[in-house]
Amino acid sequence: MLMQPATEHIIKRKSMVVAKMVDVVKNKSNDSAHTNHMISLIHIIKKFGQTHAVNDISFQAKKGEIIGFLGPNGAGKTTTMRLILGLLKSTSGSITVQTVDPIKHRLDVLPQIGYLPGNNPLYGEMKVREYLDFIAQMKTVGNQSEIDEIIAQVSIDDKSESKIDELSRGYKQRVGLAAALLGDPTLLILDEPTSGLDPLEQDKIKALIKKVAKKKMVIFSTHILSEVEDIANRLIIINRGEIVYDGKKPARKGSVEKLFKKLVK
Repeated sequence: MLMQPATEHIIKRKSMVVAKMVDVVKNKSNDSAHTNHMISLIHIIKKFGQTHAVNDISFQAKKGEIIGFLGPNGAGKTTTMRLILGLLKSTSGSITVQTVDPIKHRLDVLPQIGYLPGNNPLYGEMKVREYLDFIAQMKTVGNQSEIDEIIAQVSIDDKSESKIDELSRGYKQRVGLAAALLGDPTLLILDEPTSGLDPLEQDKIKALIKKVAKKKMVIFSTHILSEVEDIANRLIIINRGEIVYDGKKPARKGSVEKLFKKLVK
């Protein structure tokens, strides 16, 4: 039996309405995923030429989480961090920091993020306090009392009038962490914060990170397995641009190493 034109038209209209309702539900779901988290990455791809530096990764994070971003060198850790910071634009996918795009709303996002880059660029000829004053002015945040508080917080009181070039690598990392904390950001991104430090300096920096992380969300990248065990409450393992594990940090000592060796080959 042939369908009457009017009936066919009604069925088409109903199909279109259903399709629109499905789209609305999907969009609300995506909006919710962004809104309920401090940061949200959805199906992020970043290519350099034909090379996938980051290949379809998704994760969200909330205040209070200390995420150990673990992976071998070249796995995509730093690229992901630079995407969150808005220093790189993704090839595809969606990123929000505090519900907004970090590139489109750069001036709104940057004050909310404290960043310690892997190379920790400092002005060696400056004194510690002078450098922090300069960074505070660049960020248009902070005052002398806040700088004093942060200097005390990262335990560099005794070096505040020393030239940065005269400091040990461990103290230089503390200065970098102090600069990241200026303005009281809600999110800290730390790229290999203990790289190149001796074991004693590593322990001091790890203790500082745990101390300042209590009221913030922290993502720190590392290839040092024990660092994740000591600091993180959540573990993300990335390998060849893909997330191969995202979950709670294994509680038992040595479990992170076993998990890492199993997933990263």
